[in-house]
Amino acid sequence: MAAGDPSQAVADVQDQLAQAELPVSRDPFFRSILRDLAGTLEEVVGPQDAKGFVAVVGAKIGDEFNDLYRTALARRELTAPQVAAACCDLKRRIGGDFYVVSQSDSEILFGNRRCPFGEKVLGRPSLCMMTSNVFGRIAAENLGYADVAVERAIADGDAGCTVRVTLDPDADRAGLGREYYRTQDGER
Repeated sequence: MAAGDPSQAVADVQDQLAQAELPVSRDPFFRSILRDLAGTLEEVVGPQDAKGFVAVVGAKIGDEFNDLYRTALARRELTAPQVAAACCDLKRRIGGDFYVVSQSDSEILFGNRRCPFGEKVLGRPSLCMMTSNVFGRIAAENLGYADVAVERAIADGDAGCTVRVTLDPDADRAGLGREYYRTQDGER
């Protein structure tokens, strides 16, 4: 290579790379970071403690999204159908395909055909704590209580997800998943 302007040489390579078809973009990059972070946590502190760390982040995100949906619907508290719709809408906006399988006064059963983390979720069940905490925080802050059980998960190799949100603490299924309660007077 002949000596010349180094900035021109860099610019030439940048032009060449700009034309290359590389599977690099922001969304897959962040999914890879989350997958590797979850994997590192699972390997270093174990799967259960990794779920705990992810749960802390999920709780904060759940509170933020709860505030967004309350504002969007101009409501101080959401009803059970609004909670279900907000959870599905949120997942749709971030690339998931959640839907309501059934809903009653005591529970909401969600299905999911596509994880927002894409293929990066495979083998990383601690990432399911994001769903548990977001759904749990939104439901509990609006309805008083939620028990969230991820019964099937793409992360575990299942074809889809099944997430049961029990809304009645006295129901038969209450206490089988992760429990969430309304914070005192709605304050966080």
